[in-house]
Amino acid sequence: MTGWHAADDLVARYTDGSLPEPDAWSLEKHLESCGSCAARASQAARAGAAGPVLAQVRDAVLDTVPHVRRARTPLAAPPTAPPLPAPPTPAVPASAPPRRARAVGGRLGRIVWAAGPALRGAWTGAVLLVAVGALALAYGGGSDSARPLLLALAPVVPVAGVALSYGRYADPLYELAATSPSGGLRLLLTRTAAVLAVSVPLLTVAGLLLPAAGPRLPQAPAAAAWLLPGLALTLAALALSGYTGCRTGSTVVGGGWLLALAAPVLAAGGAGPASTGSGLAARLAQQLSLYFTGAPAQWGWAAGAALCALLLTARRTAYDRLETM
Repeated sequence: MTGWHAADDLVARYTDGSLPEPDAWSLEKHLESCGSCAARASQAARAGAAGPVLAQVRDAVLDTVPHVRRARTPLAAPPTAPPLPAPPTPAVPASAPPRRARAVGGRLGRIVWAAGPALRGAWTGAVLLVAVGALALAYGGGSDSARPLLLALAPVVPVAGVALSYGRYADPLYELAATSPSGGLRLLLTRTAAVLAVSVPLLTVAGLLLPAAGPRLPQAPAAAAWLLPGLALTLAALALSGYTGCRTGSTVVGGGWLLALAAPVLAAGGAGPASTGSGLAARLAQQLSLYFTGAPAQWGWAAGAALCALLLTARRTAYDRLETM
């Protein structure tokens, strides 16, 4: 017996065959240890369209066993046997950890598992490398291009984290995770939230610590101007993952963003001063200002994020399919 019980609609969808396979596998595992839910599932199956057929099959099987056939004949009630003594309660070893300590350890383990491979692998180190590298480029190398480069990379950092957090290519325990009660879109959103919780503070603080652009460069957008575009790109990667998988969807969205930045910058470079490092940084700052600065740009990113969220909600069942992720 467990503390969680399946909802009535979940049991009904399981018995009529409309429940997705990962949810059905998870519910079957729960029915093995929960007699109450197993009885409800059996009752729902008997009450459905297959109920008469199941009853006929059950009677035919029982009639083939002689002692079961005899047992089904009404007989006198056997004498009541005396109750058996209760087994002694085993003593708890003195070295057993306290219940609260075990609960905290189990909760911490579930949080680490739900965070996903991105926070347990090299991705967190890559985020720190981007933030520290930008600071080192600005203060150690005296470069004015640190802020534009950081703002250009910041929106795709969470997208890369999504690609490394979910899917058969990233998670060695993906099949088990997808068939758990919290698998599918719920687990994907949990791991995306963990990615954002790490990347957003680190990159925003790094942007705030960077010095202002020199007189040779136009003023770059504010340090927090990338947050809404980063959220929109992350939601776009999640929405596209329902069609192509996490790795392909994240690659398309991240590559599209970098191409949208690099193509205008390189096209306007030419062979003059604009082709130098400072000229490219100036063009990158201008392009970022075009994408990030002003209410129309931010409202556009907000509308894109809302549309991607609606598509994600409408396609939520697509994330239960193991072969597409």
